[in-house]
Amino acid sequence: MWRDVWLLLSEFGTPLLIFVIAIFIGGFAYYLLAAEAEEPLENFLEALYVVLSMTFFQNAGEFPHTWYLGIFYFIMPVLGLILLAQGITEFSVMLFNRRARGKEWEIAVASTYSNHIILVGLGHLGYRIAEELINMEQDIVVIESNPKADLTATVKKMGIPVIQDDASHELTLEAAGVQHARSIILCIQNDSLNLKVALKARRMNPNIQVILRIFDDDFAQGLQEQFGFSAFSATGMAAPAFAAAASGVDMTRPITVEGQSMSLAHIKIDPASVINHKTISEVEQEYKLNIVFIRRDSTSDFHPPADYRLAANDELAILGGLNEIRSLASASRPLS
Repeated sequence: MWRDVWLLLSEFGTPLLIFVIAIFIGGFAYYLLAAEAEEPLENFLEALYVVLSMTFFQNAGEFPHTWYLGIFYFIMPVLGLILLAQGITEFSVMLFNRRARGKEWEIAVASTYSNHIILVGLGHLGYRIAEELINMEQDIVVIESNPKADLTATVKKMGIPVIQDDASHELTLEAAGVQHARSIILCIQNDSLNLKVALKARRMNPNIQVILRIFDDDFAQGLQEQFGFSAFSATGMAAPAFAAAASGVDMTRPITVEGQSMSLAHIKIDPASVINHKTISEVEQEYKLNIVFIRRDSTSDFHPPADYRLAANDELAILGGLNEIRSLASASRPLS
């Protein structure tokens, strides 16, 4: 919501400026005309106060005897009422009615983001990824060339800007803030288009992390080896895995053990995280996973004891389900 308010204030800066200028011009004119009508005011500030009082229907003192000064008492309230009413109405509509906001508004909101995640493709997988990222308290901008009305409305209710455009165009990626983004997730049902957008995003931002959906397993592995992309087979990975990869969690492909999907992930504990100073036993019981490796400074332990107490900057290898890994990865970050 704070982004909306800040953006609206910047959008309505011009009407506010016009209102202020009108008050100053009216005050200056009233000051000069009052002196000419031999009903002078002490200074310009008094004239400004009189005009401002008129504008808001406040008592500005004794009604002037000169006709052209009396006109101010009728013109200024009407002028102020028109400017303020129009500005407040438009501000309220734009703030509370997201349907009234078009593509330009979504782009304007996206421009306020930094170190965020761009999600390209708002199909069923894209929607589930968006849900996972919101649960992980990540900032997201969505690009979709042909969005479904129901999915778009639901995603916008989450506070996510949705840019309706072709992600293969550089201007669209710029509008989504690719230069300042941390990661981009590509889950369009078209391998070649995903790759095309991935290469453009990497060219525009060499440091961006690229996660893309690829239907061919061999092709996915080749992209990982050649370009360093995190390429996942749509059949082999679920939405939580895409979200975890985009948020900076290094995670392996899942394997199925007795019908349960499990992955190995690497996380680092932030000094301000909620799991700092907890024991391994406490973390494993709370998050329902296993810590199989710990590195502290230059010391590694492949079999850490249950009463081992975690500390800031510890690096962990954890084995667990995708949702459990996601929860621990979120807990390992600073408190928001």
